[in-house]
Amino acid sequence: MVFVYAVLGLLILLLAGDALVKGAVNISLRVGIPALIVSLTIVAFGTSAPELLISVQAALDDVPGIALGNVIGSNTANVLLVLGVPSLIAVMHTSECDSRKSYIQMILATFLFIGLAYRGVFDWIAGLTLLAALAYMLGDAIRDALHHRRCGKCDDDLEEPEGADPDMPWWKIGIYMVLGLLGLPLGADLLVDSATEIAEMFDVPQTVIGLTLVALGTSLPELATTVMAALRRQADVALGNVIGSNMFNLLAIIGVASLIEPMRVAPDLLRFDVWVMLASSLILIPFVFFKTDLNRVWGVILSGLYISYILVVLSGA
Repeated sequence: MVFVYAVLGLLILLLAGDALVKGAVNISLRVGIPALIVSLTIVAFGTSAPELLISVQAALDDVPGIALGNVIGSNTANVLLVLGVPSLIAVMHTSECDSRKSYIQMILATFLFIGLAYRGVFDWIAGLTLLAALAYMLGDAIRDALHHRRCGKCDDDLEEPEGADPDMPWWKIGIYMVLGLLGLPLGADLLVDSATEIAEMFDVPQTVIGLTLVALGTSLPELATTVMAALRRQADVALGNVIGSNMFNLLAIIGVASLIEPMRVAPDLLRFDVWVMLASSLILIPFVFFKTDLNRVWGVILSGLYISYILVVLSGA
């Protein structure tokens, strides 16, 4: 039954996260917050809500391996799996995208995270440092977006935030908010408790469960989004989704969780997994800087690397 509870917890998390995004977006638009700001902040935070609740719950339950493993494993999966699988379906013309600035910010966030990890603990100092970096990057993104709008170059995607419905009645918005706010902690509690039991059942470290089962599960929304973007030939959406998600995972999720409860860093994460996360991020250099397209050959390479990584993690357990 523990596996059933784990799947149920993940399903509740994903549905509750989607409901929270829809509710928050429509409340924000109703009270007059510009759609542009909603897209860059509320939607981004809302789609990261499942990972955030998992990490907070894991920190409170004193299983930091699941919290940190979830973020590190998700970032690795986001590059190797979330970009690899869609590339097997259709060529993504990443050569047409200009994501250099956001990519550099993601790499800087990764180095910052690794540097703080070598302190041995993510405490309030690390949390404030990560959240300060997040605030700077968000402010920079908003400044750029407002400049593009003034120049008449604002993206259509930013004008229509995910889940926006101008005709949605207030009672429906309320239902979405209630479902999201109740479902997220329930799903997180179910998934973390189940993941902890699975780790004890098979006598494997909590970090392994976080890096594999939990990380893969929380990467499913990104995978679904990227597959649809590939089918629609929207490579910029796919690449931007991965880069943005990885930045939020490192800065927002670990930043908030560190303020709530200090989290010890397992030595195994420092020896191997954080470097795999960094290496997978650096793999994107040809697609960001050298106008290389993500074709099926790259899809096989990226997917193969992810499978190899998972096998290594499981064999070391």
